[in-house]
Amino acid sequence: MIHRNAKETIQSLLGGFPIVTLTGPRQSGKTTLAREVFKNHPYASLEEPDLRQAAIEDPRSFLARFPDGAVLDEVQRCPEILSYLQTLVDKDRRMGLFILTGSRQFGLMSGITQSLAGRTAFVELLPFSVQELALADKLPVTIDAMMLTGCYPPIYDRGLAFAAWYSAYVTAYVERDVRQMLKIQDLETFQRFVRLCAGRTGQLLNLSSLATECGITHNTARSWISVLEAGYLVFLLRPHHAGFSKRLVKMPKLYFYDVGLVSWLLGIRTTEQMITHPLRGSIFETFIISELIKSKLNKGEKPAFSFWRDSNGNEVDLLMDQGTRLVPVEIKSGRTLTHESFAGLHKWSALAGDKAGPPSLIFAGDESYLHKGIQVTGWRDCESVHTFF
Repeated sequence: MIHRNAKETIQSLLGGFPIVTLTGPRQSGKTTLAREVFKNHPYASLEEPDLRQAAIEDPRSFLARFPDGAVLDEVQRCPEILSYLQTLVDKDRRMGLFILTGSRQFGLMSGITQSLAGRTAFVELLPFSVQELALADKLPVTIDAMMLTGCYPPIYDRGLAFAAWYSAYVTAYVERDVRQMLKIQDLETFQRFVRLCAGRTGQLLNLSSLATECGITHNTARSWISVLEAGYLVFLLRPHHAGFSKRLVKMPKLYFYDVGLVSWLLGIRTTEQMITHPLRGSIFETFIISELIKSKLNKGEKPAFSFWRDSNGNEVDLLMDQGTRLVPVEIKSGRTLTHESFAGLHKWSALAGDKAGPPSLIFAGDESYLHKGIQVTGWRDCESVHTFF
């Protein structure tokens, strides 16, 4: 098993909470990690019809099977059990009794918030990070191969061909979950919608334009974006609310959590196609921001990220809120940097003044170094940006 950085976070939280809830996209490794952390505890998957029926019909007897706790997998399939868990852990008062896992935020999160508030900690597990793959000696050699392959565990654990795996993943999980959540009849239109979203990764999200191109209403587009967010396929990066100049852009930017899925949806199948693809820069930006999000989530922290862009096109790709200061990060998909590569960081730092933290630039090269007060970092070491301030 490839070591997951979130393992130590979960173990630490189990010392202070009776329950830890592990969420994330399907096939991100939640079950494997939960069972690794709870090696000596029972495991029960509520995807199994007989176990789910037992939990629904007699939840007290079902939970009585696990007097010393257990891993309860896919708990969103039986939300009724959450209230009984609350009563059980309140009476028992021991820490570290249960690990719950779930793939969808809809229903699961609202149920847990209502029933288990103050009794559970949350950890969000995304697919492998660069650091995890590198330590396991499984990191793709080039950045273009990395963006093509993506980070989902089955591709590395089982040695599967990435194109075949993503095809099956979209069919078996994305489409099935979407049907359950939205009762969509016209699946072909939704498939087109997802591909159109892939073509907009790293770009401002214009819902009206997206809806028009897909042939759906604005409200439907908004609803479908929410579904993709709930399934941990996409996330929205909000513009920074406090302006350092007037007339800021107010639309969020759309990103996918995994660049391998983006590449597959865009029809990119070889590194040669990736190298020359017109969206390569947006795919690289998506990759870096998702890696920085993983770094935060693996520590049990919520990333306080945004971006900055004014109406004149001046932009900083990422702002990392450190409380008293904002750390600007510029992302460049090239392997060669020029004077212009640093212009946006210099401009923003001058506008922000004392609110600006030490700037960083992450690029598609291999080396890391300091350039005129700006930390330059290669893609393999992008997680280390967190350590520079």
